[in-house]
Amino acid sequence: MQNNRPILTITGSDPAGGSGIQADIRTIAALGGYAVSAITSLTVQNTLGIQEFHDLPANVVQGQVEAIMNDVEPQTVKIGLIRTQETLQVIIDMLSKYNPRHVIYVPLMKSVQGERLVPTELAGEINFRLVPLCTMIIPSSEFQTHGEANTFASAAAFYLNEGIPADEALRRAHQWLDTHAIRPLGITSRSRELYQQFLRQLELHFRTNSDVNFYADSLNVAAGYLAQVTRRTAGLSPKAIIDDRIASEAARLLDNTRLTVQEIACKLNFSSQAHFCKFFRKQFAQTPTRYRKKL
Repeated sequence: MQNNRPILTITGSDPAGGSGIQADIRTIAALGGYAVSAITSLTVQNTLGIQEFHDLPANVVQGQVEAIMNDVEPQTVKIGLIRTQETLQVIIDMLSKYNPRHVIYVPLMKSVQGERLVPTELAGEINFRLVPLCTMIIPSSEFQTHGEANTFASAAAFYLNEGIPADEALRRAHQWLDTHAIRPLGITSRSRELYQQFLRQLELHFRTNSDVNFYADSLNVAAGYLAQVTRRTAGLSPKAIIDDRIASEAARLLDNTRLTVQEIACKLNFSSQAHFCKFFRKQFAQTPTRYRKKL
């Protein structure tokens, strides 16, 4: 007979569902348990990574935890993303006050994309003040996929909550992860296809339009998402890719035509010859005239 006590997960929210609160609830529910939660941080995030953090005020985190602890008294607590000293203090106070039987902590310091999740100085304080209060620490490693350590910890929390000894709980969590977890994240990003679409649009319009928002609008995506895609795929911003294409065309026209610099500036939709010369100098560290003379 399964334990009817819920498991409290305290961590951040991942809108893409691969980690955070969403993954905890999904994992615990899939195993037959019941998850209750307190969110520490809201992220602007998708399959390409995190764009923004919005850390909840510590008193809001405290309110969530107390509402759950006072009402349903979970004896197993899983802790993930902590980004502020104030939230850390709330969690430490909660553990001291309610003394849950099992406290599982996943030290989330960096994302799988290498993004820093927790300030360095706070990471040291977590290790010094929070870790000694935990009954199980589940670190993540660099070959793990997004959310894998989180999912494993949620499974371990479920088995511990069932009264299974720690070693056996870890064994079962490993077994469950190997046979049931979806790896990698079970949704498909459109980023590769979108990048190719962007390049096709660029080839059609670079002579008349250099505005990133124009290309984002033509692809029906936010400019910020387009920037994520190009940086992840090519290591460059959309503007840099656009400027590179315009610069290569400018160099080609200077190399292979008798058009004047002013005519080339007009052909590439620059507002003036001076504007074109300033752009060219930035790209090639020389003026168009000097570039042509060297040829």
